[in-house]
Amino acid sequence: MVPLDLTLYSLAMHAPQPDRLTDTAEPTIAELIAARPHLSMHAMDGLMMDGVPLARVADALGTPAWVYSAGAMRARYRALAGALDGLGAHIHYAVKANDHLAVLRVFAAEGAGADVVSGGELLRALAAGIAPERVVFSGVGKSAAELRLALERQIGQINVESAEELDMLSGIAAGMGRTARIALRVNPDVEAGTHAKISTGRARDKFGIPYREAVALYSRAAGLPGIAPAGLAVHIGSQILSVAPYRAAFARLAELVRDLRAAGQSVDTMDCGGGLGIGYRNEPAASPAALAGAIRATLGGLDLKLVVEPGRWLVGPVGVLLASVVLVKRSEGTRFVVLDAAMNDLVRPAMYEAWHGMVPLSAVDAARPASPADIVGPVCETGDTFARDRSAPPLAPHARVAILDAGAYGAVMSSTYNARPLAAAAMVADGEWATIRARQPVEALWAGEHVPNWV
Repeated sequence: MVPLDLTLYSLAMHAPQPDRLTDTAEPTIAELIAARPHLSMHAMDGLMMDGVPLARVADALGTPAWVYSAGAMRARYRALAGALDGLGAHIHYAVKANDHLAVLRVFAAEGAGADVVSGGELLRALAAGIAPERVVFSGVGKSAAELRLALERQIGQINVESAEELDMLSGIAAGMGRTARIALRVNPDVEAGTHAKISTGRARDKFGIPYREAVALYSRAAGLPGIAPAGLAVHIGSQILSVAPYRAAFARLAELVRDLRAAGQSVDTMDCGGGLGIGYRNEPAASPAALAGAIRATLGGLDLKLVVEPGRWLVGPVGVLLASVVLVKRSEGTRFVVLDAAMNDLVRPAMYEAWHGMVPLSAVDAARPASPADIVGPVCETGDTFARDRSAPPLAPHARVAILDAGAYGAVMSSTYNARPLAAAAMVADGEWATIRARQPVEALWAGEHVPNWV
């Protein structure tokens, strides 16, 4: 058997070329694996996750298929909880990042609450065993039906995003004879330094209440029937790699707390939101300790109950998307590696031009000298491209790869475009694995459709 360290040494020898989409050097395969403790490369069994050969999962489920590490979820949750120790902050997992019941159950067992943005997510969180009082309902467009559901289930907090929503909630709550515990989500007009499509705290974004209107609206909320103002909430975006935007946003919210208290209002809760980013390319990212430091420096002396709502940071690195090579074609000097996974499975590269690392499942494939290739899917869209000019080893048809850091905003954003069924999913832990979602039968795509008799 070839020793593991020699295999990784061989992988490290084939340093990749710059990625033309970002004009920065790619991490090597060995570097990608080394930065993700739940992954390892075995000379015989290939790429492993939590002691399970991913080829074994692919053999059983086929590809494309999602695989998540329960051990990595627990480790990341505990690392975040440890960093926040002493602040009294409650962790509410952002369900939108990955809403599978098995994922939610892992975090529920760790003591997490839930941050939800729809009635469906609310019911999913409850079905996974998260207590209603540990649920926070955010979102700019909650319907009357969703607000009634939240009141019926007596969830812990509703984050109100506008004066219009506040009035609607007051009328519904009063009509039901209930009292809604709320926080006002404030838009602090802070640039998060992230992709424009996932920035949520600028004045021109649709989210939250304008900073200058917050004190007056909070005071008005205190006099409305069915409303019990508890505090403030803020969320400035996703995939944030520096704590500087957090410090700026929290400092602005701290001033609001002081102004409200000076006006005689009670403020006991601060929902700090989520958005902590991860290093898809192994780039430096803001750590939980740095986030905790920003919270402590700006909000620590205000005697507030604190809430954080991480999603991507907890689940992004713990998941991979397994795919197989359908064929390799050459055209005008470009090598196209066509996978059986597509943008309908993982839309982030098409939607955000996002970078995801890719590692062959075979140690032999991973150790071969790399050359530039475009990694694409089979969907009838030019945007169905996972990587352009990516350094990749020779990959023959039927070779398999793992697309890394696909645990967040992967399966949850999947579609059945081009009549492609939803992929299977598995969870691994301590050398064992289980199917957590069977591959969708193709017949299920039209099972609920009806053709009028006059067609």
